[in-house]
Amino acid sequence: MELLFREDAYATNCTARVTAAGPDGIRLDRTVFYPTGGGQPGDIGRLLCEDGQSLSIVDTRKGESGDDVLHVPAEGAALPAVGATVTAEIDWARRHRLMRMHSCMHLLCALVDGDVTGGQVGAEKSRLDFNLPNTALDKAALTAGLNRLVQEDHPIRERWIDDEELAARPELVRTMSVKPPTGSGRVRLLEIVDVDLQPCGGTHVRSTGEIGPVRIGKIENKGRQNRRINIHFDD
Repeated sequence: MELLFREDAYATNCTARVTAAGPDGIRLDRTVFYPTGGGQPGDIGRLLCEDGQSLSIVDTRKGESGDDVLHVPAEGAALPAVGATVTAEIDWARRHRLMRMHSCMHLLCALVDGDVTGGQVGAEKSRLDFNLPNTALDKAALTAGLNRLVQEDHPIRERWIDDEELAARPELVRTMSVKPPTGSGRVRLLEIVDVDLQPCGGTHVRSTGEIGPVRIGKIENKGRQNRRINIHFDD
């Protein structure tokens, strides 16, 4: 399957051929739909059939292999025939908010000196959990720091390194429980120029200025060492 979102996170639709359709979802030979992974929700949207019918996609998930994507249809929907040509179209407004939020979470990683223990990207609010025993966090200072980095409009781009280089640079991996996939020969890095560099397979905006105003919400204690930081858009 050709994963078009890896090459262009701003692609909103594509023409594709149905390669399989069943209770677990619909497989296409190419897609712009991002599947759930790395804390980022899967895309929703629709498949437009040649006969004019529109099929709602309510979730996108990873299949059995790394490049296998399942487009989950609405319950009870009629499935397209294998071999049919469809236009796959994501809910761009939702995806763009997720892209802005995901990029903002990388900015937060740059401001907080602690390993990431968990996180969830959301279209309205997001959270990151950090391993920060005996650490006080200043909500106002973090909000100011995030908005400063947003206003500085740092470019955001992807880079690739091989497995050996990643193994030699363990400081790049900030997540404690989830490690980047290796074994394919190379690993995708997300670079916010002069701010942050770490492995990430999600979709992101082109520069920090596109994120827009944000604010830190609740900072919660989740256990002895875990600190949860909630992020909201402030627009």
